[in-house]
Amino acid sequence: MVRQFAKPLNVLLIFVPVALILELTHGAPMLLFVISALAVIPLSGLLGEATEELAGRTGPRVGALLNATLGNAAELIITTLAIREGLFDLVRASIIGSVIGNLLLVAGAAIVAGGLKYGLQRFDRSSAVMNSTLLIMAAFALSLPSMFNQAIEPNAVAVESLSLITAGVIIILYILSMVFTFTARKTEGMTREAAHKPRFSLSAAIVLLVVSTLLIAMVSEFLVGAVEPMVKELGISELFVGIILVPIIGNVAEHVVAIEVATKNHMDLSMGIALGSSLQVALFVAPLLVFVSLLFGHPLTLEFTTFELIALMASCFIAAHVASDGETNWLEGVLLIGLYLLMAVGFFFLPVK
Repeated sequence: MVRQFAKPLNVLLIFVPVALILELTHGAPMLLFVISALAVIPLSGLLGEATEELAGRTGPRVGALLNATLGNAAELIITTLAIREGLFDLVRASIIGSVIGNLLLVAGAAIVAGGLKYGLQRFDRSSAVMNSTLLIMAAFALSLPSMFNQAIEPNAVAVESLSLITAGVIIILYILSMVFTFTARKTEGMTREAAHKPRFSLSAAIVLLVVSTLLIAMVSEFLVGAVEPMVKELGISELFVGIILVPIIGNVAEHVVAIEVATKNHMDLSMGIALGSSLQVALFVAPLLVFVSLLFGHPLTLEFTTFELIALMASCFIAAHVASDGETNWLEGVLLIGLYLLMAVGFFFLPVK
């Protein structure tokens, strides 16, 4: 257990009490946002450690379900708090940002890291193609409300109903995809559960899970509360914060794992993390947030901007093409990262509403 806190990323835990002090003393919004973001990073890593420890002790099927459910817990907490504050543009942008971030930035970085070390790397093509197909389908499903809302508006009830129905169908598809994963014959590719080696006791894992979740909720509240004053102070758009910053903050620990396993030549696992995390967001997190928003009396509609939809569809098609041959090289990774950076610059220069 002690060794887990010796990881370099966990040095950032010092920012947890610093964020609390800044919140209590009403520190500058920009500083509070940055410090809170730095505090979330190691906490999400510890939450992932606890989740994998529990997953590794419950067998591959239940373990996969735990990883699928809690894999995006940090980001889910941040976006839920953002919904409570009515920051819908931020939430919608974070959904798209998580998908394109995993497909372009994470997959790209992992492919570059592994490619520079091993040259050509291969992975299970059938599994990657299946995930890519699901991603393209999910991208189209998420896009449908935006396409039809142009004709439906200003009928607010119909717009909200369309988003709710779409979310319901996507959740059902997610459940069926999980059933298929659990019942299908397992491939030879390495899974996160197979790669796991017990590091501490079950009780310690449960305590770590609870404590890290509570601390993420606390720090995320500081972060979300600082968003509006920060974007006004810097003159940047809420859309940029949601599509670039929030996904990186919530998923840094997951990103590091994908890169680490790629450097160990486990590209099945690395590509599974990148594509699987995108699927979780598109098929589980996005529709779940629609239903969660009903609890706060602020219905979240799946109505994305044209720029977000173009970024989403382009990322899904390009990632599917890269995965289609079951092999990667470092140049493909560089191209994916380059495309992500161009998208980030484009969203940065979008005018503030």
